[in-house]
Amino acid sequence: MINKVTLIGNLGKDPEVRILDSGTKVAKFPMATNENYKDKSGEWQTKTEWHDVVLWRGLAEQAERQLKKGSLVYVEGKLTSRKYQDRDGNDRYITEIVARIIRSLDRKESGGMSSSFPSSDDDPFSGQDENVNNSGSQSSGNEPDEDDDLPF
Repeated sequence: MINKVTLIGNLGKDPEVRILDSGTKVAKFPMATNENYKDKSGEWQTKTEWHDVVLWRGLAEQAERQLKKGSLVYVEGKLTSRKYQDRDGNDRYITEIVARIIRSLDRKESGGMSSSFPSSDDDPFSGQDENVNNSGSQSSGNEPDEDDDLPF
């Protein structure tokens, strides 16, 4: 079974970082993605969807240092749902994206792409996927030949 989410969008506000009693850092931020389409009258419309993104440990630290409201980011992770009770004791449900990989897509002032993260020790799934390297790409050990002309 697969539970994988990939998004490209903008932060709705600066990451909110907390340190849990255990000393673990967690960051949260809302992220907006846009979909453009033509309505029945032929006019272009934009639909914005909001997503709650959660980052753990080293990813949370890096997001705190490198991201801010409006930042364009690539996020890859999994969907999680949880139930909690509000102050009045009412049950509430929330769906979040627990990020595993996040990359800033904002350009630096010099014109180059900004650095990306995570590093190898930032895996929130603590070793669930040993085939992920620092750049976040999958490595199966069976790398294709350089002459491979497949389009993917």
